[in-house]
Amino acid sequence: MGSYVPNTRREQEEMLRAIGLAQMSDLYADVPESVFLQKPLNLPEGMGEMQLRARMEEMASHSRVFPVILRGAGAYHHYIPSIVKTVSSREEFVTAYTPYQAEISQGILQSIFEYQTMMCELTGMDVSNASIYDGASAAAEAAAMCRDRKRTVTLISATVHPDTIATVRTYCHAAGTQVQIVPKRDGVTDTDALCAMLTQQTACVIVQTPNFYGTFEHAQALVDATHAAGAKAVLSCNPMALALMKTPGELGADIAVTEGQPLGMPLSYGGPYLGIMAAKQAMMRKLPGRIVGETVDTQGNRAFVLTLQAREQHIRREKASSNICSNQALCALTAGAYLTAMGPDGLREVAQRCMNNAHYLQQALEQAGLARVGNAPFFHEFVTACPVSKDKLLLALEDAGILGGLPVEEGILWCATEQVSRENMDRAAAIVREVLS
Repeated sequence: MGSYVPNTRREQEEMLRAIGLAQMSDLYADVPESVFLQKPLNLPEGMGEMQLRARMEEMASHSRVFPVILRGAGAYHHYIPSIVKTVSSREEFVTAYTPYQAEISQGILQSIFEYQTMMCELTGMDVSNASIYDGASAAAEAAAMCRDRKRTVTLISATVHPDTIATVRTYCHAAGTQVQIVPKRDGVTDTDALCAMLTQQTACVIVQTPNFYGTFEHAQALVDATHAAGAKAVLSCNPMALALMKTPGELGADIAVTEGQPLGMPLSYGGPYLGIMAAKQAMMRKLPGRIVGETVDTQGNRAFVLTLQAREQHIRREKASSNICSNQALCALTAGAYLTAMGPDGLREVAQRCMNNAHYLQQALEQAGLARVGNAPFFHEFVTACPVSKDKLLLALEDAGILGGLPVEEGILWCATEQVSRENMDRAAAIVREVLS
């Protein structure tokens, strides 16, 4: 398929002229020259299955798999019950694409409907879509939902995950709209600074709680200040923390977004992940992505259909506010299977264990010599200062099979989930103590 071209050279030239370009390479004018492939790839001859398997296993043996992980920063090491993989790997789900033909797609449509229902229960919102690519793009899509002719400025807290901030910037740059960063103070959003930045041009405020540094924001005050200025409030949350904290719906948010990876998806070098989006009913028609509704067929039986499709770019391209035109049905199904297997009590227990382990780890590290930065309440992540070389400290942990926290400007961002035993946390603290001494 690499050499298949569905149009002629003349047709390509006509298309280039129509968009004001002279040659195909002009399409990539913003891409740095250094990343272009200047010569054909030097690929070896093909191998037989046995030779290929042996080669891949040899290559995989060089990868480092840490038995103990004390790092999060947006991707978390949670236990995944075996039933989750069993359900999500069934052929009828793995091969299913967007279910346009409802009469032959009732199974996948129902799985999406059940997922949406769970997301509404988890976030306290009225309606959920069938997911976005990841948590960062969900936040960027939420910003697009909130813009109108008069309100075009997006405010986003400096305590939001840096990748999310970068993604929101990218989306807003492409839309020709402005992004402003609300400064942080003591590890949380500066409420006074936010109030000073809110204007009649502010479309929305994006806040993450627990934030990138693991601490809980003063979410209610931030939402109230946002609404007082006539703007929309977008809350980004950790889905695990929602089992313990007030939901975005209870806090009065207009849109809730989150990275769904903790709900049954392995780390997998960064993907595929799951962007969760849910909103109040007033925002429903602006919600991008697939939405499945419940109805009855001609015989009065319960049935499921795709609904509100007229707002999507593949049907009304000229009026679309989003270019999302696919769905994350398999990842959404995985999240639904995970939540079903855990149940409300199980999810709450996992969240509580995460929080307990993180506080135990923080105390152990503090006794070893790493003082915590800030004193705001936190969920399962926290930042410590590091009086020695971060690389030296983390390398000592790696030598013991422990993936330490993430180096950040303030020090090291640590994380503990339910997967970490107290024995291993004590061992990590002992290594830290030895390095510091």
